[in-house]
Amino acid sequence: MWTVPRPPNDDSYRLSSLPIVSLDPYIHPEGHNGKGRLSTAAALHAACVEYGFFYLDVSTFIHPDEPNELMRLARDFFALPQEEKDNIGLAKEDGARGYQRIGENVTNGKADNHEAIDFYRPVGNPDKSRPLWGNNQWPDIPGFREKYEKWVEKMKELGLIVMEAMATGLGMSPEEWKDLKSKVDDSFWVLRVIGYPPLQSDDDSLSCGSHKDYGCLTFLYQDDTKDALQVYLSRPGTVVRTNIGLPAEEIVEEGGVWISADPVPGCLLVNVGEMWERWTNGLYTSTLHRVIHRGSNYRVSIPFFFEPNFDARVEPLPAAIRMQEGIACSNPYLHGAKHRDVGADGMVPVRYEPVVYGQFLLAKVQNNFAKYE
Repeated sequence: MWTVPRPPNDDSYRLSSLPIVSLDPYIHPEGHNGKGRLSTAAALHAACVEYGFFYLDVSTFIHPDEPNELMRLARDFFALPQEEKDNIGLAKEDGARGYQRIGENVTNGKADNHEAIDFYRPVGNPDKSRPLWGNNQWPDIPGFREKYEKWVEKMKELGLIVMEAMATGLGMSPEEWKDLKSKVDDSFWVLRVIGYPPLQSDDDSLSCGSHKDYGCLTFLYQDDTKDALQVYLSRPGTVVRTNIGLPAEEIVEEGGVWISADPVPGCLLVNVGEMWERWTNGLYTSTLHRVIHRGSNYRVSIPFFFEPNFDARVEPLPAAIRMQEGIACSNPYLHGAKHRDVGADGMVPVRYEPVVYGQFLLAKVQNNFAKYE
């Protein structure tokens, strides 16, 4: 994020940036006391409430050579002739697993200016006539499948670690965490490998339109491109650099601002999806974000989506309701927008109906791609 100096004698302005949280007390608990884990859990909780996005310092969990090798393999694939990339196109499987050409991915009804390969958790008895139920399609590049499958296992492990820390931050009992864990211990994960050619200076399209992730947790590794990925913050008075080539676009919410979420060495960028917003009855925020890449390079990003189990029933957690009621009782004006519907008795109504994640996912994915013959 690029910031500008605070205007003199004007306290109505403030700078804003995404927090960085170290996961080391959970990755290496032997080197920390219980307070370190509690501090990490509290920091994650605050980041999820206030931003929905944060940087996760995983420098003691991931060697930089691992994602660097993934990046090299991704660039090798995107550099192939178009007909070779089309050999693993979506139409050859279930319409969701495989390669998408530039313009084939659709956000808010508009084609995005990127290409990608999508992989999902393997399923039993694959059937490509069923949405999401086919086989993953791997590029014929030496080492590609091996290295990316190893990354998937690492991200699944990371997902459970972060989920446990978040459960602690919410004040969940051991029994409540056990129940929540049973909803994500067979994660219906998604891995995307995305390539972004630069937008032309006179092009008002987006590399990826504004959207919220609809799953659980997104772990993003991105190359060193700056001012491409942007996050929307509802922060009246935030001061940021504005000359980063943003196209004219409707105001999402009065008082909000788009900031750049540039890569930070040793960190993954993490955001919560709609399932966590539902689990916390709106306490955690699934935040809008978009990509507008106007640099001269070819940008690559590798998001891993740690999702609930396909058959998981997702509904507001009692711990989240308890916390919302506690906040409302201690300070009814704190996080006012999140608690504006607290009743006079201090009770917080349940804002979300239960959903089964797999059904929710199917409804979303079926609108994600343009149809090509």
